[in-house]
Amino acid sequence: MTSPILKIENLSRTVTVDSIQKNIVNNISYDFYPQRIYNIIGPSGAGKSSLLRLLNRLDEPTGGEILYKDKKQNEYSPCSLRRKIGYLFQTPYLFDNTVRDNLLYADKSLSNDKLLMLLEKVHFPSLLIDRPVARLSGGEKQRVALARLLATEPEIMLLDEPTSSLDPSVTQAIEKLIVQIVEQEKLTALVVTHNPDQALRIRGEALFLVDGNLVEYGSVDEIINNPKTELGQKYKSRELK
Repeated sequence: MTSPILKIENLSRTVTVDSIQKNIVNNISYDFYPQRIYNIIGPSGAGKSSLLRLLNRLDEPTGGEILYKDKKQNEYSPCSLRRKIGYLFQTPYLFDNTVRDNLLYADKSLSNDKLLMLLEKVHFPSLLIDRPVARLSGGEKQRVALARLLATEPEIMLLDEPTSSLDPSVTQAIEKLIVQIVEQEKLTALVVTHNPDQALRIRGEALFLVDGNLVEYGSVDEIINNPKTELGQKYKSRELK
């Protein structure tokens, strides 16, 4: 069997809010395998984005370990780790100037042909490569952000609610694009979503979190449509939001 590309062991993060300690990620262990999609689902405040931030070293754990390719995460430099475990924020964060400038920020040595190839992968019109990003729509900005992430040649993509700031008409196109990129580029993707229907459309596997705890995991269909726990049943009936 293929070895995990990413492994978390008893992973925890505790923060202090108003002098009270809170476990926003609580003792989670899980193995993520190459070339699969994992949907991180659960109600608001479940710890979904907090888990993703730990995997990219945007935050540091207070307990447990993260292993990338059987090597402890803190043995990599943050820069080299983030090139291989790329993070896409829910609101596209682009720098000023043009689409080209944003792609070159990831790698200044990229040729024009390579830049155009990246735009083609995310279905962005190559004729707009020198357009100022301020003139792009939300969906176009997210495609450029995704192309910039791909420019670093990641093996894992961490996608934090990648369609939450987009119009509903654009959402399903971005979902299909994510699935296509994972398949074509042979990547692993962890997708945080607040929308169970979105997870069902993206397919793959699901981790169901509540209050920082991993409650259930398995196929998306199983976890959303046939949960085994009481919390899972409440999530299915939309009692947990």
